[in-house]
Amino acid sequence: MMNLWINKGISGFRMDVIDLIGKEPDNLIKENGPKLHDYLQEMYLNTFGKHDLLKVGETWGATTENAKLYSDPNRKELNMVFQFEHMNLDKIPGKRRWDLKKLELVELKQVLSKWQYALDQEGWNSLFWNNHDLPRIVSRWGNDREYRVESAKMLATLLHGMKGTPYVYQGEEIGMTNAAFNSIDDYIDIETQNVYKERIKAGFSEEEIMESFYMKARDNARTPMQWSDEKNAGFSTGKPWMNLNPNYTFINVESALSDKNSIFYHYQKLINMRKNNTTLIYGTYHLLNPEDESIYAYERILENKKLLIVCNFYEHEKEFSYERSRSSRAEILISNYNNSSLDLKKITLRPYEAIMYEINEGKV
Repeated sequence: MMNLWINKGISGFRMDVIDLIGKEPDNLIKENGPKLHDYLQEMYLNTFGKHDLLKVGETWGATTENAKLYSDPNRKELNMVFQFEHMNLDKIPGKRRWDLKKLELVELKQVLSKWQYALDQEGWNSLFWNNHDLPRIVSRWGNDREYRVESAKMLATLLHGMKGTPYVYQGEEIGMTNAAFNSIDDYIDIETQNVYKERIKAGFSEEEIMESFYMKARDNARTPMQWSDEKNAGFSTGKPWMNLNPNYTFINVESALSDKNSIFYHYQKLINMRKNNTTLIYGTYHLLNPEDESIYAYERILENKKLLIVCNFYEHEKEFSYERSRSSRAEILISNYNNSSLDLKKITLRPYEAIMYEINEGKV
């Protein structure tokens, strides 16, 4: 099957829950089974190993150590894996994902930095916020009401500044939000339907259940793509498989393309930078101020070149001081506000402001 599609000219494979192919049910081994890597190496030898293709695996149980095994080119398995450690930070430990807790930025920094450091010299990171099983990131960790545009751009900047390969899920580039359906009947995912019945039986209120669905239901990422403000968001003249997000009338591709300051063009600029800035591609990652509860700041360093990425994760104005350079000034490569601060000694960050600086040590 894989060779059939390779011969048709595809560019790569995304392999669903690939860490389960070595499972041994009789021995209660579900993921990371003893023959997992043998099977991957056999697959590589007989299929995509003969071609220049992207190979990425979905691995819910990956650790930094076995991610190196998957993505070490000398082992001839995959290019990289999707790991989900950072995607479990807003649920109560030991509970299901429906049991919500507020994201702690310090924890997010710890997890993302762990992966950045671990795969810096061995393997390669996949960088993502969204997929078909996850809620929309601007609703999840941004602010999809007062600061949708600003927070979507901030989250994009934070991710694209890191070392690895960024992935953009359809609709992310225009800031599509969670669906905010008002009735359980609007959700078609069988998991959501079953959880609703279970939680009603367990005594949860309708309000509690629907709030958890608004934040975490998989259908949030599965509503039809919003192309325009026309009927069915321009997706189809027929009846879509599920209801649209009502905000398609103003959040859509057509609207984004007509606004030079839209989220879409911010993503476009970030992607172009990723292709052409060698420090963004190969530079090492260094976390700054790990205990700061509001600002995520880090450096990317390649030889004598340095980038500084500073992101305010919340709606309150914050100040950040960068003391690790002989220079107090820098060039702004990208920002989600106009007139961002150029003084590195005192960077005033507005709500959800994100700035990427290129620092020239020759300037004072």
